[in-house]
Amino acid sequence: MITIGRLAAYAGVTIKTVRHYHERGLLAEPPRDASGYRRYSAQHAIDLVKIKTLAEAGVPLARINELLAADPDRFGEAITEIDRNLQARAEELRRTRERLAQLNAGDRLFVSAEVADYLDRLRRMGVSRRAVRMERDGWILLRSVSPEQAATWFADKHDAIGDPEFRAIYLDYDAAFDWPPDDPRLDALVDRAQRWMAARRPATPEGGKPPVPDPAAAQLIVTSAGPSSPAWDRLTEIAKERQEGR
Repeated sequence: MITIGRLAAYAGVTIKTVRHYHERGLLAEPPRDASGYRRYSAQHAIDLVKIKTLAEAGVPLARINELLAADPDRFGEAITEIDRNLQARAEELRRTRERLAQLNAGDRLFVSAEVADYLDRLRRMGVSRRAVRMERDGWILLRSVSPEQAATWFADKHDAIGDPEFRAIYLDYDAAFDWPPDDPRLDALVDRAQRWMAARRPATPEGGKPPVPDPAAAQLIVTSAGPSSPAWDRLTEIAKERQEGR
């Protein structure tokens, strides 16, 4: 008769593992002797080795008792079934690893290659992380609710970013986030942006007309635009005042 420590050592497991197998009903737990210790027999050692072997082979603990009691035919069938399940799990783990690897691609996990290239261009321009994140989230959302609208808007935005004046306005607008709301540069920025928009001919599909925004999609984008600031709110107010004063 041996102690639980010696039993665990013989089987190459920890005492904690032996107790866990007791709790799961996999290994019979002997009664305590007069000294209060549990004494294990050779059969306990044999059973523990079998349980450990099956567990290490990938057999779920919930099925180990079934396999220990099965006849050879049923044992073979059960192992085949468990193997199929393990193969399915291995395939799912492979797909999960692929998805994790894609996370290293950053924005490219969430947006098309074209949009990701555009976002990289914004970063090279010196656009803030905040603004790039807002752009990315906007494209993710728009592509989900209206893929055709997203493609049209992106073509127009991609065309605009090629204009040096638009890039300068974009950078000023980004910087204005931190300006005070009474900064006189805000009025000048609105005037500059409106002059650019008035002079520009939007990119259009071949033989088509300028894109007409989907009101529902546009509203969704506006209401989820991300953080604002007093200066940006003031820019919106100034632009609205200019429109109403026409």
